Amino acid sequence: QVQLVESGGGLVQTGESLRLSCAASTNILRFNIMRWYRARPGEQRERVATLLAGGRSGVEDYLKGRFTISRDNANNTLYLQMDFLKPEDTAVYYCNGILKGRSYEYWGQGTQVTVSS
Repeated sequence: QVQLVESGGGLVQTGESLRLSCAASTNILRFNIMRWYRARPGEQRERVATLLAGGRSGVEDYLKGRFTISRDNANNTLYLQMDFLKPEDTAVYYCNGILKGRSYEYWGQGTQVTVSS
């Protein structure tokens, strides 16, 4: 059973940084695609960043320059570095992964990020 477990959320002030982690229970290189999503209060879940198996990555345009996605293969962990945080970044952040050759999407339980003004 593949599990994704997020951590690193918390309460910060505007302009501060946080790094979210997503620990995979299996070899992270088994994933074809890994993503971070977020659900802001009262809104639908939206994609934040994507990391492909070959290492290519991308952040949604509205977050470029502030958010960075990366991976630690040795520790089977996906990261989301968030800098210059704003109150509108307040959300539950979710990790998502799709294994190679599969279509099923695995989700973590989410981690709360709250940015105070």
